[in-house]
Amino acid sequence: MAEFWYRVLDFCKTITDRLSDRLLQDFGHVSADRKSDGSLVTESDKWCDRQIREAISRAFPDHGVLTEETTHILPHNDWCWVIDPIDGTTNFTRGVPIWGMSLGLLYRGNPVFGFLNFPPLRQIFYGYWAGQTGLIMPKGAYLNGRSIQTSADAPSLNHLFNFCARSMDILKYPFPCKFRSIGVASYNLALVACGASIGGVEATPKIWDIAAVWAILQGAGGTFVHLEPHSPFPLEIGKNYGSRPFPSLALAHEEAISTFKPLVGFIGDRVVEKYGI
Repeated sequence: MAEFWYRVLDFCKTITDRLSDRLLQDFGHVSADRKSDGSLVTESDKWCDRQIREAISRAFPDHGVLTEETTHILPHNDWCWVIDPIDGTTNFTRGVPIWGMSLGLLYRGNPVFGFLNFPPLRQIFYGYWAGQTGLIMPKGAYLNGRSIQTSADAPSLNHLFNFCARSMDILKYPFPCKFRSIGVASYNLALVACGASIGGVEATPKIWDIAAVWAILQGAGGTFVHLEPHSPFPLEIGKNYGSRPFPSLALAHEEAISTFKPLVGFIGDRVVEKYGI
């Protein structure tokens, strides 16, 4: 099994390194089209998606794939890659250097490994989380090869908390930390994993936004809170996840739940009501 995880990590490093050069050339020099769900897509997204899917089919022919740009239905395979070829397409098109490639690996519908490569920042996150799957696998989370841990601090006005664009209503009320809006779901939550932020919330991320960072955050010692009645994992075979949001709260430690969940819980309530989760 150790050899398998070495192959997985080496594959992610190799394919994202290879694609980075082309994406950095395109960065800030491409136009975007608006998809039916309101999100943006560029030719760079489509090219990167195709390259990753083709590489997976060669390296792991028995694995399934679910990606933002093409296949949204969870296949029957025990192992399934969840791909966001460019997380942060708006930043990518506007020349804002926070965007990256996200590769998550599911085992029987549960995220167990995540890999994030942010080429303009020269930052690579990856992490492992077996959870209740029974898998024998590595542990921990890493940034550029160094082990990372979430912050053990209590929230204060000297700490950061990250919001998505759809969660800014919360700022109508007093909030215990300084806030940031990154514009990239995976990076928003990865900052919690590496200890830069005490927490982060995403109102309507899709599975390709959170699959990788879900494993990274928990591998780093953090807590992932689903702002919906029940955990969505394991995902359901044959279900279309193209329009299904996953309202999420990422926190540095469990003790922070009592502080932040009451403040952001209404965000999940709104999403659950709107989408009928």
